[in-house]
Formats: sequence, structure tokens, C-alpha cells
Amino acid sequence: MLYLIADWFHFEGLLNLLRYQSFRSGAALMTALFIGLLIGPKFINLLRIRQGKGQPIREDGPQTHLAKRGTPTMGGLMILTALICSMLLFMDMTNPFVWACVAVTVGFGVIGFLDDYDKVTKRHHAGLSSKVRLLLEFIVAGIAAYIIVSQLNTNLYVPFLSGRYIPLGPLYYVFAAVVIVGAGNAVNLTDGLDGLATMPVIIAAGTFAIICYLAGRVDYANYLGIPHVPRAGELAIFCAGIMGAGLAFLWFNAPPAAVFMGDTGSLALGGALGCIAVAAHHEIVLAIVGGLFVLEAASVIIQVFWFKRTGRRVFRMAPIHHHFEQLGWKESTVVIRFWIISVVLAVIGLATLKLR
Repeated sequence: MLYLIADWFHFEGLLNLLRYQSFRSGAALMTALFIGLLIGPKFINLLRIRQGKGQPIREDGPQTHLAKRGTPTMGGLMILTALICSMLLFMDMTNPFVWACVAVTVGFGVIGFLDDYDKVTKRHHAGLSSKVRLLLEFIVAGIAAYIIVSQLNTNLYVPFLSGRYIPLGPLYYVFAAVVIVGAGNAVNLTDGLDGLATMPVIIAAGTFAIICYLAGRVDYANYLGIPHVPRAGELAIFCAGIMGAGLAFLWFNAPPAAVFMGDTGSLALGGALGCIAVAAHHEIVLAIVGGLFVLEAASVIIQVFWFKRTGRRVFRMAPIHHHFEQLGWKESTVVIRFWIISVVLAVIGLATLKLR
């Protein structure tokens, strides 16, 4: 809104600041942070009143989690509210990449909300059936993939190698949808401890804010040998909004959590990261930067596969953060160590920009 107003007045005077993506990124971060902190207390009270007993806690999970009964869920609505408001204020809403990310963020947020609502009303942790949820996710991701691919090529670029790519052709639509859905569900699986998913999402968003800005600049892209994606720089503002909204949520989600993100937030944020990575042509780099999410998802896949084949478990409990809890690690220890891993992976991901 503000960007379009500034454009209408030809960016005269102070409005000239809105011409710069760096300024709008900082403004979006601070705006999302302020809105999130402002609405947080009343939002949490409203959720607590509406949900009563809060999110159901698994009886077969770590016993320390039983003390969290009564904590409201669907806190992702706070994140989405702050994020969307900052987007509307500072982003160029004529950019197709923006609308693709909005479609995924809101679409996955709605799917997550339905899942959370089902859990709260039925007092069971299962939620929607996995088949229904995946079908809805792939529909949303497919729409976003179509919007994105209409703006760029269908090559899969390989990090660490300048100018090397795999031409996927029509298969890129499927690949893009899988990346978006996979990212959404990987973050969703990571969201099992207070603050565990939130900070890695913030770190990944900050990393991709840099990547999107550089990929959107032809001079920087050519210098670094990364694919140049015209107009991708606008997504740096989107990433900054995620950071601000995530920081505001973390204020209330820090142990002991006053509210849980729920699938409403984790699916939306994960899907948004996947969509941003596809739009910036850095899909493989997302697997590096979001390596923690990949590890969490892989632990569940390995656990289920091996248990069905042998009747035995590889991990004491999956996702893997529960495995470390069962080994005797305190929840805060698991969370902080996983945050450290996320920072290291983000640095490695940024290194791919130059090491080519």
C-alpha cells in the first residue's frame, strides 16, 4: 500500500526511501514485530477462552510435556496477522512472486487452522487425515508453482557450481510443488518444543532475505555466479516480515510457552520458505539452510519405515528432538543446541553464494 502510494507520487521527498528494498525490509521487520507484540496478549487470552483445555498433549510423549496441558494453540494466527499487515504496507503487490508466496502462506495457514481446529474440538492430537491434508497442500503448492514458473525458467541450479543446472522442463512444476509441501511439513514436524521451530525459521528467513536480494540484482548475481531472477529481490521484504512476526511470536512462545504455534503457523511458515526458495532458484540451498527441518522429517520417515519392516525403532521417539529428550536432555538444551545447528547451516548456505 505505502509502496504503491509512493510510486503514485513518483517517490518524491521522504517517499523516496520506499524505493529501496533494504529500507522496506527493515520497515517490514519492525512493523511485523510491533504488531505481533501489540496483539499478542489479547490474542492469547482470546485463544485460551475459546479453546478451554488448549492443545491436546500426547500421552505417549515425554512425560515433561504433560505439564503443558491447557496451553492454547493456533498462535500461528498471530504470526500471519503481523506478516500480512507488514506485507500489505511495504511490498510491491504487483509482483507475481509476492502473490505466489501469499497464496502458499495463507493457503497452508488455512489448512493448518483446520487441522488445529479438528484437534481442539475432538480433543485428539491426530487432526485431519494425512491424505486430505496432503491433497490440499499440493493443490495450493501447484497454483504457486504455476505462478512462479510463468516468471522464470525450469532449471534446477546446483550450488557450488557456477552456471551448472539440471533442465527439468515440465517436471519442474512437480518438483516445485514437492519442495513447497515438503518444507511446510518439515517445519511442522520440527514444531514440537517451545521455540524449537520458531528461531530456525527466523534464521532461514534471514538467510533467504540476503539470497533473494542478491538474486534480484543482476550485478550481484553475475558477480557471484548465481542465477539472476528479476524481481526476486522483493521477497527479501517478505523474509524480513517473517523474521519480525517470528520474533514477536517467540516473545510469547519462549519457555514456558504461553501459546503454541500449531499447524496454523508451522505449515504456513514452512510452505512460505519453500515458495521463496523456488522463486529465488535456490531450492537445493534450502535443504542446506533448513537442514534441521530435513533432519526432523527424515527421522520420522526412517522411524516409520524401519518399524514397519522390522517392528523395531531406530530412535527412542520421533521426530528426533524427542529422541534426545528421551536420552535425558532437558528441553531447553535440545532447543538451544538445535538453534546452534541452524546458525551453522545458515552460514554454510550463504557460503554457496561465493564458493562456486
